[in-house]
Amino acid sequence: MILACDVGGTKTNVALLEPNGAALDIVRLETYRSGEHSSLDEIVAAFVARGALPLEAAGFGVAGPVIGGRAVTTNLPWQVDAQRLADRLGLRSAVLLNDVEAHAWSVDLLAETDLVTLQPGTPVGGTIGIVAAGTGFGVSALVKSAGAAVSIASEGGHADFAARTELEAELLAFLRARFGHVSVERVLSGPGLVNVYDFLLESSGANEAEWLRSALREGDPAATISRAAMEGRSETCARAVDLFLELYGAEAGNWALRTLATGGVYLGGGIAAKLLGPSSQASDSWRRRAGELFLGGFVGKGRLEPLLLTMPVRVIVNERAPLIGAARCAMTASGVLR
Repeated sequence: MILACDVGGTKTNVALLEPNGAALDIVRLETYRSGEHSSLDEIVAAFVARGALPLEAAGFGVAGPVIGGRAVTTNLPWQVDAQRLADRLGLRSAVLLNDVEAHAWSVDLLAETDLVTLQPGTPVGGTIGIVAAGTGFGVSALVKSAGAAVSIASEGGHADFAARTELEAELLAFLRARFGHVSVERVLSGPGLVNVYDFLLESSGANEAEWLRSALREGDPAATISRAAMEGRSETCARAVDLFLELYGAEAGNWALRTLATGGVYLGGGIAAKLLGPSSQASDSWRRRAGELFLGGFVGKGRLEPLLLTMPVRVIVNERAPLIGAARCAMTASGVLR
């Protein structure tokens, strides 16, 4: 049995998984509200106290850089130590990896129903790129060589945001005045979508409707903007989501080039699933247009456009993918899976 954990700023999922042929089945899953606990150790102790079979391996995906088996989570005041967790579980070691790395380890084990294809491409195998926008923005890749696989750890979401057009240059100037350094995450994340909306609202001089102002204040601003765009209730929200999708595609294309992702590019995180997946909030025609905007940014790389057109682009819609990936990585590291 494998224990896997997906640590998020809002919730932390812990699961037991067992191999089933080429798949990993989740046999028990519990969700904890992260802010109600002082540490990941406390959550793991609570999970194990409710029963856990003897474990073969354990893997933990966390948002933030992992250095020397330790991490300080980005959105929580937690210090996570892989060896300390292993000792608690009675294991010689445990795997601690970035949450987007965990997505990378999952892709080979996902079913077709876990994915939505934006561009089929002509896959030839090779490196698989992962790009994920959610509360933050992250990238990783799964590199295969001589029958083995290794993931790439990255904090690429904090790299510089690059403008392609005059409008994006104005967006960059707007964000620089607000934040100083402007990272990709300042644009491509839930808070980033709000930043894009704020820029377009201010630069257009449009008046914000009272219902929208109230909804932004009282609810999740990014979700409010997305919903208003999908429902056609706000021109500024629609423009914000359009620009966001183009920029998301452009950054995914950048990562595809940097990793030469001939095995395909997979989009993780909640935003891609909501904007490009089978969302009940959006019509089929809206999703088709959203996909076209994303792919326009993805393939728009000048002389390298033909190469980008060969790369499959798929959206991960299985929320449990990080758990599956953390478990697979742990099994590989421990020798349970080759």
